[in-house]
Amino acid sequence: MEELRAAANRAVGTKAVLRALTAGTAVRVYVATDSDTFLYQKIVRAAEAAGVRLVKVESGKELGKACGLTIGSAAAALLR
Repeated sequence: MEELRAAANRAVGTKAVLRALTAGTAVRVYVATDSDTFLYQKIVRAAEAAGVRLVKVESGKELGKACGLTIGSAAAALLR
């Protein structure tokens, strides 16, 4: 999570992470295990298909805070 906090290039949110995975610019994906099951599975499958390392985070609130947000986030990614 420290890498995510310090990263200059990152994607935050489900749509942005899926776009980064499709474009091949995601290096590592973080996903909140308490997020909606459909979204969680969609992110996990997309990361596996892209061959990108997946890091599971306990809560969306924790993930959002690591990205500098005051709200939670279901997913985030480090970008190249």
